[in-house]
Amino acid sequence: MAAIETVHVDLGARSYDVRIGRGLIARAGAEIAPLLRRPRVAVLTDETVAPLHLEALRAGLGDVTMTALPLPSGEGTKGWPEFARAVDWLLAEKIERREVVIAFGGGVIGDLAGFAAAVLRRGVRFVQIPTTLLAQVDSSVGGKTGINSVHGKNLIGAFHQPSLVLADIGVLGTLPARDFLSGYGEVVKYGLLGDAAFFEWLEANGPALASGDPALRQYAVRRSVEMKARIVERDETEEGDRALLNLGHTFCHALETATGYSSRLLHGEGVAIGCALAFELSQRLGLCSQEEPSRVRAHLKAMGMKADIADIPGALPDADALLALMAQDKKVVDGRLRFILASGIGKAFVADDVPGDVVRKLLIDALA
Repeated sequence: MAAIETVHVDLGARSYDVRIGRGLIARAGAEIAPLLRRPRVAVLTDETVAPLHLEALRAGLGDVTMTALPLPSGEGTKGWPEFARAVDWLLAEKIERREVVIAFGGGVIGDLAGFAAAVLRRGVRFVQIPTTLLAQVDSSVGGKTGINSVHGKNLIGAFHQPSLVLADIGVLGTLPARDFLSGYGEVVKYGLLGDAAFFEWLEANGPALASGDPALRQYAVRRSVEMKARIVERDETEEGDRALLNLGHTFCHALETATGYSSRLLHGEGVAIGCALAFELSQRLGLCSQEEPSRVRAHLKAMGMKADIADIPGALPDADALLALMAQDKKVVDGRLRFILASGIGKAFVADDVPGDVVRKLLIDALA
């Protein structure tokens, strides 16, 4: 069995470790103990994770007293009603500034619990224990917290770094295949944005990784977290380099809004389609060869993933309506759409001067 590995996120006074490996939930008490001033934690989780893993976490915490609030599963939870419920519950539990909130679930719970911790008593510490591949490689690391608005995704939130992240590879075995592959969309993104060798490794090892090989899963999580940590260290609040992590997301967020944040399109599926579209856009702008978007789509299809807008079931808005949704994105600067484009696999860059007519034609063709 692979040893537990640590990736340190160096942010000065806000630094923390991301621990990666099997069995971390079983030793959660020992891992979290250095953060605790008294042996008590409040856990925010969801109604899917709770019956599967909550008692294991309770056992792993040992002498640490645990109270828990399971929220409904799904993206719909990331809004004002459940956020208010979570904050009120934490206040009713008398969670103080010196205590610790645990986010125990996927990206929805991590984002909501982190934001609740950020605003509770003007900021309490929290620990991320992500239970999905997507959360382990992306949303649990970097301190982005928040909820959705009727105007778009993640438009309300705060930067609030966790004090510790425990990524237990073992829990990935309980994920439905579709949810695992959704997370894999974010893993692929890291290779595409900055590490061509990692993308090649994924082309060779992706099927075995998806089938359950624990050593391959651990390496993929560790490499993804390393890449994210180094970017976050350079640009904690997304003034520059951190925008690279949004490769595929401008398309993705518009498609998620268009599908009502529903099970028609999971976030990582949207990221995968968005990455393919970003490479297609790059090729149409003459930035990379025709082989690059073809290679991206070929790998996604080899993994059994969605690779095109046409793979999303049901009706979608037209190209102009999707463009309007993109204009609401947080990455819009001075009204100009900002895209992450690429000159090749592993060579992404930020571009905020992309001609709207080229994007519109791309969408028209993708919807045809």
